[in-house]
Amino acid sequence: MALIERTNVEALIPEDAQKEIISEVSQASAAMALMRKLPNMIRGQRRMAVLDALPYAYFVDGTPGAQTSEYSEGRKKTTNIEWKNKYIYAEEIAVILPISISTLEDADYDIWGEARPFIAEAFGRTFDAAVFHGTNAPTTWPNDIVTGAIAAGNSLTEGDIGDLFDDIMGEDGLIALLEADGFFPSAYVSSIPMRAKLRGLRAGTAADGVPMFRSVWDGMAQGTQYMIDGVNCTFPRNGGIDPTEVELIAGDWSKAVFSIRKDLTYKVLDQAVIQDVTTGDIVYNLAQQDMVALRVYMRLGWQVPNPVNPLEETEANRYPFSVLIPSASS
Repeated sequence: MALIERTNVEALIPEDAQKEIISEVSQASAAMALMRKLPNMIRGQRRMAVLDALPYAYFVDGTPGAQTSEYSEGRKKTTNIEWKNKYIYAEEIAVILPISISTLEDADYDIWGEARPFIAEAFGRTFDAAVFHGTNAPTTWPNDIVTGAIAAGNSLTEGDIGDLFDDIMGEDGLIALLEADGFFPSAYVSSIPMRAKLRGLRAGTAADGVPMFRSVWDGMAQGTQYMIDGVNCTFPRNGGIDPTEVELIAGDWSKAVFSIRKDLTYKVLDQAVIQDVTTGDIVYNLAQQDMVALRVYMRLGWQVPNPVNPLEETEANRYPFSVLIPSASS
């Protein structure tokens, strides 16, 4: 039986494929696309010094008779600035893509053209689910965004204030929760079912009103650019958002960062067995089934530095994200 050696298979993988997949992973992940990317990590842990206490300035009152013990003889008062450390820990995300040798034997078959979107989607979905919901997240990573927002008091259940417009735009709504903590939303991330709710909201009566969450009403012939209070709203389709847990995330995404420790790396396996991670059963025996498998992995981490600001100095009450939770009837 003729065999395709590992070197033959690797010849089909362009050297620039890694960069292409990393770029596509960033596009497939809603979180990565919005977060601030730090330079690549040179080790498995990165320390960040985060501002923890603000300096204060004071009037100097040197008027005779007006001095107090605090401002005696017009002397200037001192202040300080404090920092504390936060860390990004690089953890591994990996996937194995089994491919039949008969597929590889077709010289005209663009294997990377077929594989890249699936690999990118898998990595993007895994990262987003961990960031938004903590799904299978490493213990070294920070609380997921939904958990962090709820803990800081930055959550509402749909209908808490009034209709959906009030829940988002009202003076006690989703945006206001963020503003009270000293942040303005730079983008919104929404579940797919929320898209229909936003699309159906109208100013005025349902019969003659115009959509409220469109930047401009240009008729049904034009595509909709969903915007809330002038800020873009995205709707991830990679499965990273669980609509039963959150409908809408408002956030200052510049306050969330991620960093890559190990760029995406691949290895072609041709003699391995692949087991079910739950049962241990052998799913594929590559040599016996005339298959190869592409093992792809990368190491990265993320963090919410959450530095102190003048509007909210208590970290437990300060968070750069707020979330709208679906009601029981949603």
